[in-house]
Amino acid sequence: MTSARTEIRYDVRGAAAWIVLDRPAAMNAMTATMLDGIARALDAAEADPSVRAVVITGSGDSAFCAGADLAQVLTSGAVGEPDFLDRAAATFGRLRDFPKPTIAAVNGLTLAGGLELVLCCDLVVAVDSARMGDAHANFGVFPGAGGAAILPRRVGPARAKYLLYTGEQVSAVRMREWGLVNDVVPAGELHAAVGALVERIAAKSPLVLRQMKRVADAALDLPRDAALAGELLTLRTHLRSHDLHEGLAAFREKRAPRFEGR
Repeated sequence: MTSARTEIRYDVRGAAAWIVLDRPAAMNAMTATMLDGIARALDAAEADPSVRAVVITGSGDSAFCAGADLAQVLTSGAVGEPDFLDRAAATFGRLRDFPKPTIAAVNGLTLAGGLELVLCCDLVVAVDSARMGDAHANFGVFPGAGGAAILPRRVGPARAKYLLYTGEQVSAVRMREWGLVNDVVPAGELHAAVGALVERIAAKSPLVLRQMKRVADAALDLPRDAALAGELLTLRTHLRSHDLHEGLAAFREKRAPRFEGR
């Protein structure tokens, strides 16, 4: 459902919750109400056991998200109330730490805060016509949700600095070569391709995927031996899970497993 209050659409399709940024006339630029709407949608998706993955995309054919509405960035909230940057930090953090797999379905131009939104997601599928870039420097703006802090981890420091310093937009194909995008598809096939990916994910144990995501993300900030120790500790706990024993039983009985996420 869409409303001026949220500026997003939320729709459960099969095993995925689709969160659609719905300001096509403004290239889906982010507002405070849109950020609040995304946060509420993530709450709904986490609480729904039928949702195995979350997909974020933009409405229209031209843009995924062209960044933040700069007029709102410069507007302070009421005294004692969260301002735009507070809301952005909370919502982006919620998406970054979301326990279920997240997919950015990039349907068009993706700049600045839009690129930072993509950086919060686990997987990225983009249309072949999409162009992506940081663009903050083009307007004298400093990134605040991962452009400088997370982008180097995803594409490497040299490539990240090139995007940061030049503000250049590069193709989705180039971003796939650089490791940010997982797959590039024709525009008319984006939803079908993402839907197929969701179905593959939904067939797996939600418990395993949740633990894999947590350990993989934590490992980025740990020394190698500490990361390996954390992985082994998680495995020891996982040995007592229903899903592990169900998976092994299904293998022995030559049938599809019936995972319950516990």
